[in-house]
Amino acid sequence: MKQFGGVAGCMAVALMAVQAVAQQGPYKVLSTTKVGGEGGFDYVYADSASRKLYVPRMGTEGAVAVFDLDSLKQVDSIVKTSGHGVAVAAGHGFASSSPVAMWDAKSLAPIKTIDVKGRPDGIFADKFNDRVYVFSHVDPNATVIDAKDGAVLGTIDLGGAPEQAVSDGKGRVYVAIEDKGKVAVIDAKTMTVATNFELQGKGDGCAGLAIDVKHEILFAACREPQAMVVLSAKDGKIITTLPIGKGTDGAVFNPETNEVFSSQGDGTMTIVKEESATSFSVEENLTTMPRAKTLTLDAKTNKLYLISAEFGAAPPPEPGQKYSRPPMVPGSFSILTVSK
Repeated sequence: MKQFGGVAGCMAVALMAVQAVAQQGPYKVLSTTKVGGEGGFDYVYADSASRKLYVPRMGTEGAVAVFDLDSLKQVDSIVKTSGHGVAVAAGHGFASSSPVAMWDAKSLAPIKTIDVKGRPDGIFADKFNDRVYVFSHVDPNATVIDAKDGAVLGTIDLGGAPEQAVSDGKGRVYVAIEDKGKVAVIDAKTMTVATNFELQGKGDGCAGLAIDVKHEILFAACREPQAMVVLSAKDGKIITTLPIGKGTDGAVFNPETNEVFSSQGDGTMTIVKEESATSFSVEENLTTMPRAKTLTLDAKTNKLYLISAEFGAAPPPEPGQKYSRPPMVPGSFSILTVSK
């Protein structure tokens, strides 16, 4: 065990329209592997090079569960690390915990913890520059860490709540700004926001972001409306929009198949085919599992992994509260494997 010290009308119609498109397609859920474990969950991360799948679990006993990417057998756990996500770069792993945990990606041996400001949530590894971006919905919105030694290089005000990020490999990092209906464009060299790509009302609540580096195309997966906004990574010009399911929280592009995937909390995955740099279509809407809203791609096998669990009925809310969280069914936490 590795240890760190410290810590519905319109929506229904839209969903039916999405489900009516390409119900039968090439992708399927190959397996649903119950792995159990306690604590909340958010992101899942595949380290294809080291053949590891990281699943952070949040809470007072939070830990990063580490699974063999091929067998899905748990091989280790980085304990006392309650965070939302994991990223790997320059041979090192990082968790968006507070403080940020850093470890050796091969041996899982802990290296150190890194104090950051804000409330760490999402995390992104820009492997082109050996940097890790830790995102927070409060100031500072992004903390930039040198992935080689864990040094904090600076912070960035993104002007809103950051979600998923991608890099073009040419010095630009793109971040979906969930509460502003835009994509912030970071100059990686100066660590400043160079410009913003406004989505012009075609997408808000955008939590997923993917990129086709070769053709310089961004895919913003948004909740309001439920749409994937396809735009140029060069100038932000919107190319088209396509319908997706409800409650997206992640997107990924596979350059091997020219497909982009959006995972949704309503228990669907929307798969968009890039037929050319100007032509896109919904290839399939795959039924996955309710609350399976984040995903990751194993670039070696082209398999996708999602995480979710079963939940019971929510108890009555406490006085003064609008709602209460339903309890997770013990032992029900699962890893879904999706492929052709």
